Amino acid sequence: MASKQSILGKAFEYACASSLANRCPGAVLRKDAALDTASGFFFNECTPKRQRDLSSGATAVVSALERLEPCLSESSSQSLSIGLQSDAKGIAGDVRDVVCSRGPWQIGISCKHNNDAVKHSRLSSSIDFGAKWLAHPCSRQYFEAIDPLFSRLDGLQKRGALWRDLPDKIDGYYVPILNAFMDELRRLNSQYRDVPERLVRYLIGRNDFYKVISYENSRATRLVAFNLAGTLNMPSSSRKPIVEVPVIRMPRHIYYIGFLESENGGPSDNTALVICDQGWEISLRIHNASSKVEPSLKFDVQLVSYPRDVYNEFIPWDA
Repeated sequence: MASKQSILGKAFEYACASSLANRCPGAVLRKDAALDTASGFFFNECTPKRQRDLSSGATAVVSALERLEPCLSESSSQSLSIGLQSDAKGIAGDVRDVVCSRGPWQIGISCKHNNDAVKHSRLSSSIDFGAKWLAHPCSRQYFEAIDPLFSRLDGLQKRGALWRDLPDKIDGYYVPILNAFMDELRRLNSQYRDVPERLVRYLIGRNDFYKVISYENSRATRLVAFNLAGTLNMPSSSRKPIVEVPVIRMPRHIYYIGFLESENGGPSDNTALVICDQGWEISLRIHNASSKVEPSLKFDVQLVSYPRDVYNEFIPWDA
C-alpha cells in the first residue's frame, strides 16, 4: 500500500504533466503505466480541494518555465512529448519525474510535494555506499565496524522486535553507524580527489533538471534549476530565454564531515553534515524506515545550501 507522501508525490507529478500539456502548443501527454498510476492517485485518492491545490502548485510554475525554456511554447511541426518516468529511473540515478522533449531538445522536472529531500539512500551490511555513490569501494575496516551492528538488528528482526522498544536505538545503532559512515567518507575523500563532485552528482542525479516543490501551506511553488552540464535554458529556433540559468559550479573540496549541531548546541545524534567549497552543504539524517526492526537504516538527505548563482524562484499561486 502506498504511503500518503508517495500518493501526493505521484499526484503532483500528474498535475505538473497535465498543466504543461494544457499550456504548451503541440503537447502530447504520453499514455503509459506511469501516467495511469499518477492520474489514478490524483483523481481517486485526492479530495477536490487537494486536486485544486495540486493543480495550482503546478500551474504557477509553468509560466516561469516558459521564460526559461522557450522550446516549451515554440510553435513547431514537431509535437511536444510530455511523459512521466518510472521509479526505476530514479533508482538508476535519473531523478526527473516529468520529461518534456521536442525533437532533439529535452528537459526534465523533479516534482516534490511539501518535501525538499534529494535522496533516500540506505545503509546495510550488504550495501557498499562508496562503490554505489562515489565509484570507490568502501574499506574492510568500514564493514568490520558496521557488520556486528546490522547482524544484531537481523537477530532482532527475526524475533519481531519494534524500534520503539529498543532503549539503545540511538547510542547502540544510530550513532555508531553514523560514525562508521563518516569515518569512511573521510577516508575516501583523503584518497580520491573526485569524491566531493561525485557525492553531489550522486545526490542530485545524472541529468540536468528543474526541481519543482509545491508548498500548500504557503500557497507557493519553488523552482530550482540544477544546470550541471549546461543543457538547460537553451534557445528555440526563434527565441532566446528571457531569463538566464547559470551552469552550477561543482565542489572540489570537503571542508567538514561531522555531526550536525543540534538546537541545544550539542552534536545531533542522528544527522551528519558535509560542508564543501562553492557553497555546498549536505545533511544526512539517519532513521528507521519501518516501525519494525530491520537490518538496514535509511538516510533522509537534504541540500542545506548550494552555490549562490543557482537559479531559485518562489512563485505565489495567487499572483
